[in-house]
Amino acid sequence: MTNENIRIRHVVQRSLDIVFPLTMVYMCYIILHGHLSPGGGFQGGVLVVGVILMLYFAEGYSRTAKAVSFDLLHEGEGIASVAYVALAMMGIAAGAQFCENILYQSGNIGDLYSSGTIFWMNLTVGIKVITGIGSITLLMLGIVQQKN
Repeated sequence: MTNENIRIRHVVQRSLDIVFPLTMVYMCYIILHGHLSPGGGFQGGVLVVGVILMLYFAEGYSRTAKAVSFDLLHEGEGIASVAYVALAMMGIAAGAQFCENILYQSGNIGDLYSSGTIFWMNLTVGIKVITGIGSITLLMLGIVQQKN
């Protein structure tokens, strides 16, 4: 590596130190406030692609693969899927329809937890998208790494 490449890599790594926590907070905000404003589980979950790519550009594939475990992502996706189905089945268990919001009486309008079951379903969708898209991104980066 030349001095110029080392300097550029150092700048990218320091930029990641600043942008990474802000991106994580923003991603969580989008997921948690999806029932109050535009956004939600899917939109916030897709932001994880940006986080993984930032790690890849700053640290390389080997460190990214260590930081973002594919096996953990894969297991998390399964857990989020089961949690979503369990929340959706709560409606049937309460004598309502599948995916019906049965906890809507709890919370005050505009509060973070004000939409009952919708909040929890939105959160599980966010986790599912984070883990699914994260797995796909990590696999794609692994294929690119093998070709290089």
